[in-house]
Amino acid sequence: MDSRLNSKPEIRSATPPMEDNNSMEDSSHNDEAAISSALETAGNGDSSQPPMISSKLLRMLEAATDRRPVLVKMQNSEEVFDENDGVVSEAPRTKRQIQYPEQTREFDSRLTKTGRRSLSHSISHSSTDSNSSGGSDAENPEDEVSPRDMQQINSKGSRDFCIKNIKLTDFGRREIELAEDEMTALMALRKATQVEKPLAGAKIVGCTHVTAQTAVSVIPSRHFKCILYILDDGGDMTHWIYKKYPHLFKKVKGIVEESITGIHRLHHLSKAGKLCVPAINVNDSVTKQKFDNLYCCRESILDSLKKTADIMFGGKQVVVCGYGEVGKGCSAALKAMGSVVYVTEIDPICALQACMDGFRLAKLGDVVRQVDMVITCTGNKNIVVREHMDLMKNGCVVCNMGRSNTEIDVSSLRTPELVWQHVRAQVEHIIWPDGKRILLLAEGRVLNLSSSTVPTYVLSITATAQALALIELFNAPEGRYKQDVYLLPKKLDEYVASLHLQTFDAHLTELTDEQAKYMGLSKYGPFKPSFYR
Repeated sequence: MDSRLNSKPEIRSATPPMEDNNSMEDSSHNDEAAISSALETAGNGDSSQPPMISSKLLRMLEAATDRRPVLVKMQNSEEVFDENDGVVSEAPRTKRQIQYPEQTREFDSRLTKTGRRSLSHSISHSSTDSNSSGGSDAENPEDEVSPRDMQQINSKGSRDFCIKNIKLTDFGRREIELAEDEMTALMALRKATQVEKPLAGAKIVGCTHVTAQTAVSVIPSRHFKCILYILDDGGDMTHWIYKKYPHLFKKVKGIVEESITGIHRLHHLSKAGKLCVPAINVNDSVTKQKFDNLYCCRESILDSLKKTADIMFGGKQVVVCGYGEVGKGCSAALKAMGSVVYVTEIDPICALQACMDGFRLAKLGDVVRQVDMVITCTGNKNIVVREHMDLMKNGCVVCNMGRSNTEIDVSSLRTPELVWQHVRAQVEHIIWPDGKRILLLAEGRVLNLSSSTVPTYVLSITATAQALALIELFNAPEGRYKQDVYLLPKKLDEYVASLHLQTFDAHLTELTDEQAKYMGLSKYGPFKPSFYR
């Protein structure tokens, strides 16, 4: 783990959570300050692993792990889905208009005018900066009008929504359909749950990136009417409700969190005795850690740097701050392209791994004068500060692959003696009085989310794990989950992997009864203990 936060949580049944890469920026500086003040006196919590999963979800898993084909009859359709052969057709779409809850209206009515503008600007800014939708001629990146200030109406006559540009509906639908083709596992899960509808009656609010891929995961959930469950990314929604609407927070029945920052926040609340609901930690599932962080960043870091700075990697000296899963992926990709890679790390175990992988371990202050690129991957704050940037050589590239915009102290660069020069999208020259300039990419925001794309296949893995965690929380018997933070059950983690194996036409070997007895395992898993990473 590569964050200064990484030694905080004490987890009974697992190693400490590793860092997360792709999480949404804080909605506003005011909200971040409020969240921080709420946690000043908080400590750390524990995480536990329940012995079982809900019976409804278990039936679904047993059907999926059975080697025989499972035929599921679709409602309102003559289609039949063979879960083992991986054939997925498009799910029937409901034409019912989205209904918004009274609690949503309560949120809106209590938001101040300033709060509305700040939150909507953040959402609009994030959507504009992201290239994950592929771009469109109809988009106008110069348009700074807040969606909340627009008067829009849909084909049903409803005005109760807030989107950037309703005229892009057809384009958005095509993007969603393209994502569905790649997110075969999530589509398979959607098909497998059509009969039992394990989330029927659940009420969920989510805080995540707004992309075509996340749309695929929420389309089956359009019957939700009010807040009972929180699907969060970074803890922003959880702590916004906790801080500003504590009476609503008490009504929440469960939380699913997918980022390291959000997990730390939940542990703080748990340690202080302020976490009044159970939460499932998706961040530390093996599938999420390896794909969303390691494999995804190993590919997207190169693409992001090429698109923004037109960099030739061979021979460049690069320092990667943090050697968690994100740092491992970035370092491996840059080394393979011929770069000389230094690694900074606070954790001796991760530091030893970096040395064994052939990287030079150093302190940032010792190498910052000579390197050509500085890449932060920690999930922490103030990793690169003004003192470091004052020492950088002319043309040094500075960027962030960590959780949000906290790792690089960008605010310290907004001073009268420094000149900001916009070069192209996501590229700024910061010019010192002596003429030295550095390249700041995406203004310190997460680079691959701002300047490149996150592979749809990776998002499918995270979304599938989130969906299964929600199903487990909603269907678990009363009392199974206490007011604590729980790891995603290993059975569900393995189920996520098994669904995605279909993409590769892969075939698992099955244990014999004798082998299973010898190992003390079920033939159908889980095959690893809960602490396995």
